[in-house]
Amino acid sequence: MTKVPSLGVRAVTKSYVVQNIRTEALRDVSLTLHPGELSLISGPSGCGKSTLLSLMSGLSRPDRGHVHALGVDLGALDDAARDAFRLAQCGFVFQGFNLFPALDALEQVQIVLDYQGVSQALAARSAREALELVGLGQRRHLRPAELSGGEKQRVAIARAIVKHPRLLFADEPTSALDSVNGAIVTALLREIAHRSGAIVVCVSHDPRLIARADRVLEMEDGRLHRDSRDHSSSNMMGTSR
Repeated sequence: MTKVPSLGVRAVTKSYVVQNIRTEALRDVSLTLHPGELSLISGPSGCGKSTLLSLMSGLSRPDRGHVHALGVDLGALDDAARDAFRLAQCGFVFQGFNLFPALDALEQVQIVLDYQGVSQALAARSAREALELVGLGQRRHLRPAELSGGEKQRVAIARAIVKHPRLLFADEPTSALDSVNGAIVTALLREIAHRSGAIVVCVSHDPRLIARADRVLEMEDGRLHRDSRDHSSSNMMGTSR
């Protein structure tokens, strides 16, 4: 059965001007991403992959072209509406973890639901469940200074998924991690995509992610250079749904 596209980019172009010099970061890029898959955008530094992630998540607008996410034209929304869309539908995982030094792991995760107006009891329960999912239920009382790099990233993943987003974006999520923790985080992202049916999009050049992704989109000079798929994974997923 054909999957319904949930995140589409059509003929997108994006440029930046720095010190009166215009740089074209993306050139006429089109792609469609599907739910239940871990898609990886890979390529050398400066190829446009982070810019593409920013456009797909509604953090910025294209100069030309369209980004449709979950049936919404993100470019047609004003800043407040795009902020509301991200809060309701998107989760983010960053290279630098972006944790609050004074909050313990449970509070780091729960704060997302507090912003959404979820009751304290439900928010605390959901935060505990998200930390259990990433293997940190017993360390929920610890602050960032007491956690390893891998544990910090798993807290960040728990924070990103606690509201059950339909879109999960990860920017270099394993680059600061050792081989063991990088493998754990990679497996988590793949499991989240397959288990929840979310669209999970990563920007990375980490070979661990490349090996585990359902789909790899390679970029070069602001364009899509190659689009490859793990057919064994997609076939397995197709028979299990």
